[in-house]
Amino acid sequence: MKRLMIVLAFAACGSKPAPAPQSPPTETPVKDTRTPLEQHRDAACDIVGKRVSACAKQDSDTLLAAGKITQKAHDQATEPAVVAKDAEVYSEKCKAKKDYSSRQIRVLEMCPKYETECEPFLACLQNLQPKNN
Repeated sequence: MKRLMIVLAFAACGSKPAPAPQSPPTETPVKDTRTPLEQHRDAACDIVGKRVSACAKQDSDTLLAAGKITQKAHDQATEPAVVAKDAEVYSEKCKAKKDYSSRQIRVLEMCPKYETECEPFLACLQNLQPKNN
C-alpha cells in the first residue's frame, strides 16, 4: 500500500518540466537613417509606380481594343512579370531622385489618393515639374 502511495504521488507530480525553449538571439533592429521626407518619398514612389504600371496596362487594353496593337504585343506588355518590373523600375527611378521638394513629394502622395482614373492621375503627376519662381 505504501508503495502504491509513492507511485501515485510521483504520478500526480508528473515528470519534471521541459526546459524552456531557447529564444533566438535578438537582433538589433536596423535604424532607418532616411529623413522623414525621404521616407515619405519612398513610400509614395512605390504606390505611384504601381499605379503608373497599371495605367500602362490599361492603355495597352485600349490600344488592343482599337486595333492599334496586336494581341501578341498586348500579351507581352501586360504579362504580370512585365507589369511588376515596370512598377519596380519606376519606383527605383523615383526614389533615386534626391532633389524632390516637399511640394513634389506631396504631389506623389496625393495624386494616387484623389485621382482614381488613369487620365486624371497621370495629369496630376504633371505637377511634379519644378515650379518656376
